[in-house]
Amino acid sequence: MNSQVKKRLLVPLRHFLVSLLVALAVAGLVFFVWFPGQIKDLAGGQKLFWTLVGVDVVCGPLLTLILYRPEKTRLALGIDLGLIAAIQLCALGYGLHTLAQARPLAFVFEVDRFRAVSYVDIQENDLIHVPDWFMPWSLNEARTVGLRPVSSSAERFDNINDSMQGIEAGQRPKRWQDYQLSIQQVFARAQPLTALYKKYPQRQQMIGDAVGAALNNAKAGDTNDGNSLVWLPLVSRHSLDWIVLLDPKSARIRAYIPLDGF
Repeated sequence: MNSQVKKRLLVPLRHFLVSLLVALAVAGLVFFVWFPGQIKDLAGGQKLFWTLVGVDVVCGPLLTLILYRPEKTRLALGIDLGLIAAIQLCALGYGLHTLAQARPLAFVFEVDRFRAVSYVDIQENDLIHVPDWFMPWSLNEARTVGLRPVSSSAERFDNINDSMQGIEAGQRPKRWQDYQLSIQQVFARAQPLTALYKKYPQRQQMIGDAVGAALNNAKAGDTNDGNSLVWLPLVSRHSLDWIVLLDPKSARIRAYIPLDGF
């Protein structure tokens, strides 16, 4: 293999390695901060990430392999590589923006279920009501909030009208309230773990694994008795087929299970 061919292959290889390092850094942000644990599955983060990797890690170096020629002038090479870098950076920026917009920022308790709410779930005219922590580019983890009752007949009418348009109450941040104010309603609706085992006798192992994950996710004051955990359905814009395991003392979300809770 002559030096020209080696050089032509070496530059795309270096480009690939740099792109891979960037992808690893993005993976750390995506899977440990924005979409930790099973949240990546319930919110579609994993699919979005691999789409981003496919475009950024594969297409960039591939373009370099196609366009790079050692015999080109420095100016021509600079233009080619600069355009490739610009395309790659734009794709990376757009991919990160999409991931940030899609990641769950709040888990809202709605009457008999929880709803995972991301930034794109909020109507533009409601963004003025979002709390300071509800920022897609932040490093904050998703918070759990409650939903206050409607305060007037006009608000009740608006709520019905919104539902007919596919906008659920949990997607209206002006109705959010501190989760502690909703815990009594959460426990009134929550079901015991025995009911889940009875509902899914063929999923005993999956449920048991989720209980184990919940026990590993204990905080001060939480129960250490896996059998005392309770559950409720969890819905999102991507799926209706999830369940949250809740602590029987604090009502804190301890784990997630990909099962239909209805």
